[in-house]
Amino acid sequence: MKWAGGKSQLIEKLTRLFPPEILNGKIKKYVEPFIGGGALFFNVAQNYPTIEEFFISDANPELILAYTTIQKNVGELIDLLREMEKNYHALSGIEQKEFFYQKRKHFNSELSIINFSEFGDDWTERTASIIFLNHTCFNGLFRVNSKGEFNVPFGDYKNPKICDAENLLAVSNLLQRAEIQRGDFTLSVDFVDSNTFVYFDPPYRPISKTASFNSYSKYDFNDLEQKRLAEYFASLSEKGAKLMLSNSDPKNEDADDHFFEDLYRGFHIERVDASRMINSNGGKRGKIKELVILNY
Repeated sequence: MKWAGGKSQLIEKLTRLFPPEILNGKIKKYVEPFIGGGALFFNVAQNYPTIEEFFISDANPELILAYTTIQKNVGELIDLLREMEKNYHALSGIEQKEFFYQKRKHFNSELSIINFSEFGDDWTERTASIIFLNHTCFNGLFRVNSKGEFNVPFGDYKNPKICDAENLLAVSNLLQRAEIQRGDFTLSVDFVDSNTFVYFDPPYRPISKTASFNSYSKYDFNDLEQKRLAEYFASLSEKGAKLMLSNSDPKNEDADDHFFEDLYRGFHIERVDASRMINSNGGKRGKIKELVILNY
């Protein structure tokens, strides 16, 4: 999945900040409560064999539906995506655009009837639609409105890869090791112990009034949610778990904004270089600082 705020570009920098316990085999559990595109989870699952248990979750029902389907029914999903890719690439540019909007309209029309609580055959078709829309929409975003409807426009890519069977099979294999849950970031509370590494990648706090992009689900992640997350971070720290959290750095815009320093007082704050990738204005993309907050 292409995902706003995805961590593929920061993997090397984040792994350099991993706790020593993950290298010496003392970490046995990994938790990621805002799984998003899952870049760090997939890196950890492939490269740290001493980790025995994984817990991933997210509030976004579409995302969890997709991960669960890839875990449980990847073969049928690949078949659907291959057929979709074949049909899509056989169309002219104008026809592809019409096909995209038809798919988006149908996807949104089924929002009220899909049962997000129980895995079923309809989940596989919906996951195929999610992947198709994600790979053919503008900038590879996943954005919904207040009603939970997908509203990203057509991307007009020349030859988008819609079915990456090899990758889907690899992802499915890794997901066999994970418990997948939908809901609040506190779901992992009973799973976490002193042998756990937790990575938090919440919707970022906007660094300016025009910079907000946390509509990856219909639920607003405002400053009150950021404060509630900080409280949860502190409570898991008391359990002895090793914790890492990413967020925006307000000081990119306002040197006097101490929101996160105040919120995570007593914890270790690192600043890393990242690239702003999703701004529709290409001139406003580029290097930017992000925060990595650690309890070790």
